[in-house]
Amino acid sequence: MVQPSVPQAPPMPPGSWQVRCAGCHWILTCQLPQMLPPELMAASAGRRGPPQAQGIDPTKIQLPCARCKAILNVPHGLSRFNCPQCGVDLAVDLTKLHQYFSSAPVPFPLTPGMLPLESLEEVNEVAVDVEREEDEGGPVADTFMDYRPAKLSMGDPHPDPIVETSSLSAVQPPEPTYDLKIAKELEISKTLSSFQIETTVYACQRHLHHLPNGSRAAFFIGDGAGVGKGRTIAGLIWENWQHERHKALWISVGSDLKFDARRDLDDVGATTVEVHALNKLPYSKLDSKAVGIKDGVIFLTYSSLIASSDKGRSRLQQLLQWCGSEYDGLLIFDECHKAKNLIPETGSQPTRTGEAVLEIQARLPEARVIYCSATGASEPRNMGYMVRLGLWGAGTCFPKFHDFLGGVGALELVAMDMKARGMYVCRTLSYKGADFEVIEAPLEEKMMNMYNKAAEFWAELRVELLSASAFLYEEKPTSNQLWRLYWASHQRFFRHMCMSAKVPAVVRLAKQALLENKCAVIGLQSTGEARTEEAVTKYGLELDDFVSGPKELLVKLVEENYPLPPDPEPCQVNWDDCEKTPQKKRHLASPSIPTKGRARKAAKWVPPEIDSDEELLMDSDFESGESDDEFQICDFCNVEEERKKLVRCSCCGQHFHPSCLVPPLLDLPSANWSCHSCKEKTDEYLQARHAYVAEMLKRYEAAKDRKLKILEIIRSLDLPNNPLDDIIDQLGGPENVAEITGRRGMLVRASGGKGVIYQARSTKEVSMEMVNMHEKQLFMDGKKLVAVISEAGSAGVSLHADRRAINQKRRVHITLELPWSADRAIQQFGRSHRSNQACAPEYRLIFTNLGGERRFASTVAKRLETLGALTQGDRRAGLSLSAYNYDCSYGKKALVMMYKGIMEQDPLPIAPPGCSPEKPASIQEFLIKAKAALISVGVVRDTIIGSGKDIGKLSGRIVDSDMHDVGRFLNRLLGLPPYFQNRLFEFFTNILDLLISNARKEGQFDFGIVDIKANVIELRGPPKTVHVDQMTGAPTMLFTFTVDRGMTWEFAKSLLDERQKDEAGSANNGFYESRREWMGRRHFVLAFERYYVFKIFRPAVGEALREMPYSELKSKYRKVSSIENAHAGWQDEYDISCRQCMHGPKCRLAGYCTVGRRLQEVNVLGGLILPVWGTIEKALSKQSRQSHKRIRVVRLETTVDHKRVVGLLIPNAAVEAVLQDLSWVEEIDD
Repeated sequence: MVQPSVPQAPPMPPGSWQVRCAGCHWILTCQLPQMLPPELMAASAGRRGPPQAQGIDPTKIQLPCARCKAILNVPHGLSRFNCPQCGVDLAVDLTKLHQYFSSAPVPFPLTPGMLPLESLEEVNEVAVDVEREEDEGGPVADTFMDYRPAKLSMGDPHPDPIVETSSLSAVQPPEPTYDLKIAKELEISKTLSSFQIETTVYACQRHLHHLPNGSRAAFFIGDGAGVGKGRTIAGLIWENWQHERHKALWISVGSDLKFDARRDLDDVGATTVEVHALNKLPYSKLDSKAVGIKDGVIFLTYSSLIASSDKGRSRLQQLLQWCGSEYDGLLIFDECHKAKNLIPETGSQPTRTGEAVLEIQARLPEARVIYCSATGASEPRNMGYMVRLGLWGAGTCFPKFHDFLGGVGALELVAMDMKARGMYVCRTLSYKGADFEVIEAPLEEKMMNMYNKAAEFWAELRVELLSASAFLYEEKPTSNQLWRLYWASHQRFFRHMCMSAKVPAVVRLAKQALLENKCAVIGLQSTGEARTEEAVTKYGLELDDFVSGPKELLVKLVEENYPLPPDPEPCQVNWDDCEKTPQKKRHLASPSIPTKGRARKAAKWVPPEIDSDEELLMDSDFESGESDDEFQICDFCNVEEERKKLVRCSCCGQHFHPSCLVPPLLDLPSANWSCHSCKEKTDEYLQARHAYVAEMLKRYEAAKDRKLKILEIIRSLDLPNNPLDDIIDQLGGPENVAEITGRRGMLVRASGGKGVIYQARSTKEVSMEMVNMHEKQLFMDGKKLVAVISEAGSAGVSLHADRRAINQKRRVHITLELPWSADRAIQQFGRSHRSNQACAPEYRLIFTNLGGERRFASTVAKRLETLGALTQGDRRAGLSLSAYNYDCSYGKKALVMMYKGIMEQDPLPIAPPGCSPEKPASIQEFLIKAKAALISVGVVRDTIIGSGKDIGKLSGRIVDSDMHDVGRFLNRLLGLPPYFQNRLFEFFTNILDLLISNARKEGQFDFGIVDIKANVIELRGPPKTVHVDQMTGAPTMLFTFTVDRGMTWEFAKSLLDERQKDEAGSANNGFYESRREWMGRRHFVLAFERYYVFKIFRPAVGEALREMPYSELKSKYRKVSSIENAHAGWQDEYDISCRQCMHGPKCRLAGYCTVGRRLQEVNVLGGLILPVWGTIEKALSKQSRQSHKRIRVVRLETTVDHKRVVGLLIPNAAVEAVLQDLSWVEEIDD
């Protein structure tokens, strides 16, 4: 194939300038340069392009911004991005980009704007691919490692396998210096395992230190659910008891866990230590004669911590008084994740629990604090109450907690740092043998019809409420409250629908487990108790069928919140009464009418209770009797006359001579007389009033009729029953299903099979407080083989296949409803996977195929991802739900791009699902439907239908707060019909995938810990200590490794020979060479086909993590026909990569570049990182290459002695700057 030639410049006459045509690329000679645009003149002067910015990256294309002309490093394959300097949205023409690769290095407009006329450096396409693969890291190593105490040999191994993440296992704790007083006792009783003893030693050792602010340092037990944290706490209490510290505060989540605390203390031999439940004690002084508690453990819940009596006495003050200001005993925050919302999200308030936890620590500075939770640090924000760890504040590089709040990239280091300083342990039960499966439960036809009708009804209900609200006089407050209730009900309704859609799958899985001689644990969050109790209150204890939660929720929303105009009936009744009463009463009720008369008092309103004429006259007489003046002036002739000779209008209060009136009065009238003008005005008003009341009554009755019709429609809708009642009924009723929830009553099938009856869960034998414990015991004894648990049963309850229990069948844990947060998810999963179990459980996580339901999975996935990073030192340690994490920074960007595309404010980044760029009509049809869908769920507001040339076109606005709110989008998405819901969701995820792909190409994607894999990894010389922690002596060290990543020809040939022996091997397997040459050489790869993609091996870097599609392989490489040519090319590349990178000897980074270099020097800063975090960040920010500025956590293991090191990767070019900023280096022995 002949490459197209580039137009050459003709000879240039003196004084002329040369420019290039943007269309044909011919170089033109201009002899009138003053006629050129100023920017072209600047670019042409001296035949130079715009000045290049500092930090040119040779692996990327340098293109100028269309607006600010800044030179940008654009990664290959990145088609759309924002200028980092001016923020304008730019696009790269991919067709011209391919033309650029196949032509000489003469630039042409790739972006809308000026380009440099200077030739750009030729870019090695293969080097770009290799750099991308290196940036993504090597193959993922084993996430967990078997755990053994590193520096303690006391105690027996734990009865079950215990593991630790490989990241944390690479960190050594400090030397143990504390001697346990109960050591000999534990050796005899063997009640604590070796790792529980290790925790006790390090906690006591940590409590000997004080933070720079004077408070005693705390310890964090982050062991997973079911490991045995309760018994470890009991060991700590018993150890402190031996040191004459006979008081302890144990704060947990449930009062019934007091029995577990008593059991754990008895197990460690602390039978003499009393446990006092605070909720059973009065609010008086605990050490008074009346109460008499001098020592022991006060057991309380977080709810009790913020409780107070009617007289204003608080439990917190009661505890502080009992402890005293010099208290140095244990302060245990068990399940401390309950205090996590001390530093809430923007716009919300801190919880009282979080504030109380913070206050009690501040008031007891000498207390020995223990934070204990498997989920205590699901993200850095939730650590705000852990002030005693010393991670921020005086003496640290983070002055305040908000400075400590960093990105996800630092989470792994937080956990490792805490372990290195001896303030943290985190082990978990091995999940070896446990089976995880995510099951998609598609909607059945009946459920699909229900969902479609429900979505249509909610859209119609919104329109009805909007029109009904237009008749309300009170605009803002009532309207805002209505829509808050509407959208909250909308979310609950469709979440309930999602749960109901999964009921058939849950029942099927549970019955299958029972057939396989297993038992089932079904987890959910909401029980629907509120709707059930409302229905029972309304319809009675006996019902025809189970309550439909969605239906009752809709009924309640419309009944209580449908906007009705004011009812005119009460007003009409009152006015009719007014007509029958004396006219004075009517006048006095209207104080706006002016009054005259020298001796007359101000008009006085008569209460409506005074109905009789007699009482009214008495009141009038009383008023008249108050005046001593017996004369009054006539308001017509102004002549003074005796009062008794004048007549007084009972409406306006004026006095007249009877002769002055027209016609004159012959006799004095009664007390209810009114003048002619007042009588005329009153009659007109009454007529208008009656007309107004009639109109209002008509409107009210019409609105009432609409409300009743809506309620009739709701009651006629076919909606699912309460999932909890439905599941229990289908699995055999309460006789066969153990219910461990927080609800007080339930509906059960009547004995005759017709109808259901409401009955309380408690009985004469079992109180409500103990009903969950009773149900749990029935399950553990095998009398019931199915258990349903909600959040009320998710803390402290053990449902695992305990070796001590009768029921040791394997548990199948089914999640009908994923908890709102990872904290609760981990707690719920830990109910069926605990220590001393006969077999590990099976986990079945069920999702529907509805796009909107991923909102709930998204919330949990985000927490699980960060939870694994922070509490276990590795983001990959959490359950594999990362595919459902949409509420992230990339998700927010994708949402903005989708919204702007649908509203036609920006071009669409990709074609919507089912549409093609070749068919613009299909895209336009999708946009119209998408806009209408967003209007129907309230995302697009202030809708206007166009006229004229835009007739029928919808327009509106999306408020800024909604633009970035992924959670709200996924919530509202639930209210769309399933077909378009899934289509819109797919459009959103496609944009998200594009953004993440671009971030990967640009080197900006955060992968967490990256494994560096190679054939040979050797530690070169002893590490250098660059920092030592003053409190613990833990060092920060710089490790230098020599890494050989290459693959020899012999090994590559043996791999191919093995594949060729396989008869099912692909004909496409083999050696390939690049179609293009760089610096006179071609690159070689070995490719193996696997499910239509290829696994790639390279001479310089070995196995690549990224698999290559066949189309990409075919476009970049061609198969080598001769094995001799492949051998020569492979060996040549293998040898050259030992000395230089893939960019060749003229690489701008010279010896510092490692792209495609087989032999590398890798520098890793390990050990204690947080104290020097700011210094490292500052040093890396000075680097020229963008990928070198990003902080990356890496993990290596030496090939000879298998020593593991986890730390920050320091680019070779940045080592000197980092060491210089750290200011001192001291070599130490290995």
